[in-house]
Amino acid sequence: MPTILKLRSHRYEVKPGLTVRDAMLKHDIRPEEVIPIRDGELISEDEIIREGETIRLVPVISGGRRF
Repeated sequence: MPTILKLRSHRYEVKPGLTVRDAMLKHDIRPEEVIPIRDGELISEDEIIREGETIRLVPVISGGRRF
């Protein structure tokens, strides 16, 4: 079973045992622009990716006016 990072409609196969951050950087995904989610719960980018799981990456949305 593949281990996947999922960002919108993109799926990136990654090696288990990497941190979420390292896996994102390998695929040119900027860690400061997404929030990783495992099984519906927020996780840190330092979490180790396990065999066969899917980590969903939710884009961070910012906006508003500057003060």
